[in-house]
Amino acid sequence: MLQADAWNLATSVAVFAAAALVIAVCGVLLTARAERIAARTGLGDALTGALFLGAVTSLAGTVTSVSAALDGFAEIAFGNAVGGIAAQTTFIVLADLFYRKANLEHAAASEANLLQGVLLVALLALPLLGAAWPSLTIFSVDVISFAILGLYLFGVKLIAQSYRLPMWLPRHTAHTKPSARRARERTGAPGAARLWLEFAALAAAVALAGWLVAQSAIALARASGLSHTVVGTLFTAVSTSMPELVIALAAVRRGALALAVGNILGGNCFDVLFLVASDVAYRAGSIYQAVSKLQLGWLALGILLTGVLLLGMLRRQAHGPGNIGFEGVLMLALYGLSVLVLFSGGA
Repeated sequence: MLQADAWNLATSVAVFAAAALVIAVCGVLLTARAERIAARTGLGDALTGALFLGAVTSLAGTVTSVSAALDGFAEIAFGNAVGGIAAQTTFIVLADLFYRKANLEHAAASEANLLQGVLLVALLALPLLGAAWPSLTIFSVDVISFAILGLYLFGVKLIAQSYRLPMWLPRHTAHTKPSARRARERTGAPGAARLWLEFAALAAAVALAGWLVAQSAIALARASGLSHTVVGTLFTAVSTSMPELVIALAAVRRGALALAVGNILGGNCFDVLFLVASDVAYRAGSIYQAVSKLQLGWLALGILLTGVLLLGMLRRQAHGPGNIGFEGVLMLALYGLSVLVLFSGGA
C-alpha cells in the first residue's frame, strides 16, 4: 500500500490533484445514473438526491475523515466534515449562477428539501454539544455520536414519509413545472442491473480517490508547513466535495433542480456522519473534545448557512441580485469571511 510518509511536496500535490480529478469526473457520470434511478424507483429527484446520490458522493469525504482519524489527525478528520458541509452549501449558490431562469431556491423548493435542511441544523447542533459538554464515552466513542446516528435515521424516515404523503406543497409557478425534455430522457434508461452496477463502480472509484486525498493531504500538511486545520477545513473539504458541485451543475443543466439541491442537502446530512465514523476511528477519546475552537466556528457556520438557505427556500424570491437571490449573496459573504478568519486566526 502507498505510504504518504515518503511523499515529498511535489508528489503530494500531484496525487492530491489526480485524486480530486477522479472525484470530479465520477461526479459527472453519477448524475445521469441518479436521475434514472429516481425514475425507476419512483422516489423522486429530491429523495433520490438525499438517500442515494448524497451518500455516494460523500464516500470520498468519509474515507478521508476516517483515514485521518485512524492516523490520529483529529483536525483534518473533523475539518474535512465541517468544512465540506460549509463548502457544499455554498455550492448551491454557484449552481444558481448557471440557472438563469429564476432563483434556484425558488424553483427547487420541496417538502423533502426543507426537511433535509431542518434535519441538518439539528445534526450540526449535536457536535457543538459534544464539544461543550463533559465527555461521556463508551469504548472511546462519545455518546453524542450515537445521538447523531439515531437522529439521522429518524430524519431519513421522516423525509421518506413526506414523499409518500406530503403535508406541505410549494406553490407551482412557471419555474417549477417539470420539462417535457426530462420526461422523454427517462424512457431511454438502461437495464436496472446495469444501472446499479455502474453506480456501484463509480462509488468505488470515488472511495479510492477519497483515501488518496486523505493521504496526500496529511503529507501536504507535513511538507508545506500548513496547519492541519487549514488542510482539513479547506483543501480536503473542498476537493472531496467536488462530486456535489459537479452533480449540482450537471443536474441544473439537465433541469433536475430538486435533484441538485437534494443532493447537496442530503450529502451534508450524511457528512455529519463523518464525525461519527471519525469518532469511532479516533482512539484517543472523544473527537469533539480534541479539535480547536476554529473548527467549532465552522460547525456554527454550517448551521448559519443552512438557516439562510432555508429562509431562501421559504421566501422563494424568484429573482434577486445577480439572479441568485438575497440568500445567495449572504451565503457567499459568510463563507468568504470565514475563510479569511481561518487564515488570520493563527491556523
